[in-house]
Amino acid sequence: MLNDQQKLIDAINQVMPFGKYAGRKLLQLPEPYLVWFHSKGFPEGKLGQQLALMYEVKLNGLEEMLQPLISRE
Repeated sequence: MLNDQQKLIDAINQVMPFGKYAGRKLLQLPEPYLVWFHSKGFPEGKLGQQLALMYEVKLNGLEEMLQPLISRE
């Protein structure tokens, strides 16, 4: 359970490393951007898994609830 919580916190605070929204935390990416990835395919590996998780978060309306978990670093 704690491992899943840490994965969620890590995904929320992961910084997008490339593209139009490089430098933004994944939770702060616009929903249409994540929908585009969902239709075209998420990248391979950990980043792709984190983007898919953020897609599900936004799809289910959980973004506002998770905002307090964004680190201020």
